[in-house]
Amino acid sequence: MLVGAICLLGQFAGCREKSNSEQQNPETNLTSSTEIIPAAYRLDEYLTVLDGKKIGMIVNHTSMVGSTHIVDTLLSHGIQVTRIFSPEHGFRGDADAGAHIDDQVDQKTGLPIVSLYGDNKKPAANQIEDLDYLIFDIQDVGVRFYTYISTMHYAMEACAENNKSMIVLDRPNPNGHYYDGPILQDSFKSFVGLHPIPVVHGLTVGELANMINEEGWLAGGKKCDLQVIEVENYDHSKSYELPVKPSPNLPNMQSIYLYPSTCLFEGTKISLGRGTFFPFQVAGYPDTVFGDFVFVPESIQGMSTRPPYQDQKCYGVDLREVDLRSFSLEYIIDFYQKAPFKDEYFNNYFNKLAGNSRLMEKIQAGWTEAEIRELWKEDLADYGKLREKYLLYPDA
Repeated sequence: MLVGAICLLGQFAGCREKSNSEQQNPETNLTSSTEIIPAAYRLDEYLTVLDGKKIGMIVNHTSMVGSTHIVDTLLSHGIQVTRIFSPEHGFRGDADAGAHIDDQVDQKTGLPIVSLYGDNKKPAANQIEDLDYLIFDIQDVGVRFYTYISTMHYAMEACAENNKSMIVLDRPNPNGHYYDGPILQDSFKSFVGLHPIPVVHGLTVGELANMINEEGWLAGGKKCDLQVIEVENYDHSKSYELPVKPSPNLPNMQSIYLYPSTCLFEGTKISLGRGTFFPFQVAGYPDTVFGDFVFVPESIQGMSTRPPYQDQKCYGVDLREVDLRSFSLEYIIDFYQKAPFKDEYFNNYFNKLAGNSRLMEKIQAGWTEAEIRELWKEDLADYGKLREKYLLYPDA
């Protein structure tokens, strides 16, 4: 677990108070030789490269070095940070999923912030023409439809097209201990899935960046001048509790473990708890047929201002105590079987999340989870071989 990392309002597991010595030296507060050290902390590995260069930062609220944002850290070391690029949820990580993000100016540093969510998903040539390097430092959760990796993809593409260099400061993957789910089919590419990888890909962003680059997945098969700074003392079998919630509606580790499975409810009429303080940890609908657990979605600033079924009683299941650190179709299938509105259960978003149309078709046809898993068994085995080529950290 990351020691001495910043706690946000005590919301995240794994946080603890810092000692006086840690508070005095926030950049070197990782003391044990076995503690996981994210790449951003390893300043000696990249500061020299950045000296005298103009830098663009693709960062958000998770981009911390101890208790200091990496932008502030680099500025304090005399690095010429010129521009900030922000992903979905914004630079401070407080925007709803899918919310429009405007370009703005960071009040603390005066640096311009360019939104990479909405119409401008890829840095434009004129936004990076004065830069020498783009640096990507964002905490991911290891799931194909979590859009930070799409932002990374487009940044790599912009660098490849404009002869710029990119550095990925790697961070551990909290779901990095496994890979599972259907592989994305090319015809279902979207911002919530750009690559032929499974729902849970089992890679850090650094490993995935290398895969994207070397497999020719950037537009035109171009390659980005890419450098990955590695995490120290990490392997894929290690449990890693995030010190900062990665986005507004993933408030704790339970939500992160459940996210690969419960996010599929976004493609249905079922609520996954947006408008509560436990999103992605419950599921329900305004009909008692779905279960005895009751929750009422409300407008919550900074999480979900207009949640589905706002102010209505939803009946379903509470998964906050369920130990599930794997990908499961159990709940999405169970709710479909109970639904009195089967023809309207799915929406057009489901196939984008699934990365194919077969999953929906087989659920509608009454297939069991075991039967459905056979559909992607061979593809997943092939992906496992591909994944091995790009591992920077062992599985055990």
